[in-house]
This record gives sequence, C-alpha cells and structure tokens, in this order.
Amino acid sequence: MLVYFLQGLTLGFSAGVQPGPFLAYLLNQTLALGARRALPFALAPLGSDGPIIAVVLLTLTHMPVGFLRVLQVVGGVFLLYLAFRAYQTARANVTLTARAMQTGFMTAVLMNTISPGPWIFWSTVGGPLLIEAWRLSTGQALSFLFGFYLTLLGSFIGFILVFATAQRLEARLTRALNDVAALVLLGFGLYQLWRGVLGG
Repeated sequence: MLVYFLQGLTLGFSAGVQPGPFLAYLLNQTLALGARRALPFALAPLGSDGPIIAVVLLTLTHMPVGFLRVLQVVGGVFLLYLAFRAYQTARANVTLTARAMQTGFMTAVLMNTISPGPWIFWSTVGGPLLIEAWRLSTGQALSFLFGFYLTLLGSFIGFILVFATAQRLEARLTRALNDVAALVLLGFGLYQLWRGVLGG
C-alpha cells in the first residue's frame, strides 16, 4: 500500500507544480479575491477529475487522437476568454457576490474538464497505475488516489498563499501581475488552438 501511496504523492506533486493555465487562473483569482476566497478554487480537480477518471477506466484504453484535438480547440477558445476576463479584472474593481464566487469555482472545474492535460495524464499514467492498484486491492487504489490529491491540492493551496502576498503590493505591481496572468492564459490558449487545429 505504501508503494502506491508514494507514487501518488510523487505524481501529484509533479502535476501540481507544473506551470500551466490553471496556475495562471489561480494567480488571477487570488489577486482579485484574496487568498481566503480563492482557496476553494484549489479543490476544482476534485470536481473535474471524477468524470475523466470514470471515462478512462471504462474505456480501458488511451483517448483517441481526434478526441484530444477537439478538447484542445475547445480548451483553447475557453482560455482566450479567461485571458480577456483576467485583463479586464486588472482594470476594474470587482464587487464580490456569492454568485460570483460560485461562478469562479465552476469556471475552474470547467477549465480542468476541457483541458487535455488531465485526460492525457489519466489515460497514459494515472489510469493504468490506478487499475494496477485496484487489481491488488481497493485499499491500494484508494491510497494512490489519496497520495495524489494530497500533494496536488496541497501544491495549489501553497501557490495561492504565495500569490496572496502580491495583494499587499502597490496597485501598479498587482495590475502588472494580473496582466502576466492574462498573457499566460492567452499564450496557453493560442498554443492549445494551434495544437488542436494543426495537430502540432
């Protein structure tokens, strides 16, 4: 059981610290909302990964190339939209409401669901390991998942707390960081579109 737990810890940490659109989104939301309100967004993978894992385990095979390319196009367009929203956030005072908070969390879940990254990970690395652990025992599989999400979500929470220090900086620097987040989202969005349309 310890072997699969340690594998989960390692894979979760490596996935959590990789630069990507989700981290850029967390930066943008932390600057806009503050750490306390942005922390729930770190749990978005718990809402998005369930259906992904279920589909991968039911098919017991890798995702078709065409399916991943469709995800790349859809995800790219969505990231461009988020980049525009991040750019707007840097230049506006956002009034927070419960509805806005719920929308932000659902946006994070949707971003993960239509991103090719989780699909590729669970169909090529996580899925086979989970099946292997499950064949040994339910406890082995659960220990793998627990280890994975412990470090994955822990990494995201850590980043949010680090990003929150930027909130205390002067407004010009905070706006610059928000612009960086928007540029990162824009870059990932264009890259996803390029991969999806041209198959690069």
